[in-house]
Amino acid sequence: MVNWVLRGAVLLWALFFFIVGARGLFDPASYSETFGILVEGVATNTIRADLSAFFLVAAGAAAIGALVPGWLRALLVPAALYGTALAGRLFGVANGDLVNSGIVQAMIIEALTVLLMVGSWWVLSRPAVAADAAAVPTE
Repeated sequence: MVNWVLRGAVLLWALFFFIVGARGLFDPASYSETFGILVEGVATNTIRADLSAFFLVAAGAAAIGALVPGWLRALLVPAALYGTALAGRLFGVANGDLVNSGIVQAMIIEALTVLLMVGSWWVLSRPAVAADAAAVPTE
């Protein structure tokens, strides 16, 4: 039961970030609204490519990890991406970057993403026999 809940949570997460990535691919200005990034001139192409790639790769890897039992390590891809993003934000804060409520919200989402992906990988990669044996009380 827990496995299905985790797989469902990961798939919902993947769907959400797939939508963010696809929206940015087709309309890079959407990143202005979401992240406060100025999208203008030649920067538009870079923002369209790089940010969309970040979200689409993370979402795709999470979906593969949730749907294909032999590919659970794919869950570590979004964990690494969002963990690196969180580390970069923390580095920026330590160096005096300006922080607003949007940055704090992004840091919380990144931390929760790392926990969800690593936790899901950990739980789903455990042998089912050991989990079933632990659930059965002994006399």
